[in-house]
Amino acid sequence: MDTKSYRHLEIRSLVIQAIRDFFTNNLYLEIDTPIRCPCIIPEAQINPVTSENFYLQASPELCMKRMLSKGFDNIFQICKCFRKNERGPQHLPELTLLEWYAKGDTYLDLMDQCQGLIKFIAARLNLENQIRYQDKTISLNHPWQKLTVQQAFDRYAEKSLNDALNDNSFDEILSFQIEPHLGNTTPAFLYDYPASLASLAKLIPDNPQYAQRFEFYLAGIELANGFTELTDPVEQKLRFEKENRIRSSHNKAPIPMPDKFLKDLGKIPDAAGIALGIDRLVMIFCDTTSIDDVVAFTPEIL
Repeated sequence: MDTKSYRHLEIRSLVIQAIRDFFTNNLYLEIDTPIRCPCIIPEAQINPVTSENFYLQASPELCMKRMLSKGFDNIFQICKCFRKNERGPQHLPELTLLEWYAKGDTYLDLMDQCQGLIKFIAARLNLENQIRYQDKTISLNHPWQKLTVQQAFDRYAEKSLNDALNDNSFDEILSFQIEPHLGNTTPAFLYDYPASLASLAKLIPDNPQYAQRFEFYLAGIELANGFTELTDPVEQKLRFEKENRIRSSHNKAPIPMPDKFLKDLGKIPDAAGIALGIDRLVMIFCDTTSIDDVVAFTPEIL
């Protein structure tokens, strides 16, 4: 192993240790839930990996929320997740995910926690409140950018948000016209997603066309997805059924309904949760454009 590769894996280790220290210092309990499950979240855009009659988790979300229903308050987990056919400079079919949940919090609290976490890691790496990535210097001290999805489309997109939703070009426009502008001078939060793109999030009470969901960006790279949790099992089942209908329309097999999760969902207190991609975060701190540089083994060399 060359010196550069060793240093990247050393930074990865330091980042993961800093994450653990941040959450334990803030009285979160680290938990460990099964990777192999009989059902997962029905999501239109994610292709699951199967293991006999089970699924390998795409996220630990179902089990972690069920733990909230059993009386756990603030919990976090660092785990492996799996998503079929995801491979590229920023994608791995087996990824390392950080996920955390906090009782009584909203997506606004999660934004503050993200800010605290990134600053904590940067301090551990002696980065003096700024991150240098490629040709960018990203300040952690200046106010972090916050932009609604509507504002982002108005500012950067070639068509309106409504038109993008109607002709199914939202993801393409977000990826190529909006994301490159996010998080280049300070970290950025893109928030208040259209309700149709937030199947697990609570809606905004006085504006139910939008949901309490955000994504977190550094240097144009999406790192995290968080939201205020929907806790209505009837509404959640309807949204899962909609996701499965979309899957069927794309010739994808429907995902079995997670009935035990839905049963527990009604017992979950108000809470917020977020998933953050550790591999991509380490990419930023290693100043590399390839996710391959921050893992010990890529799938191709196993």
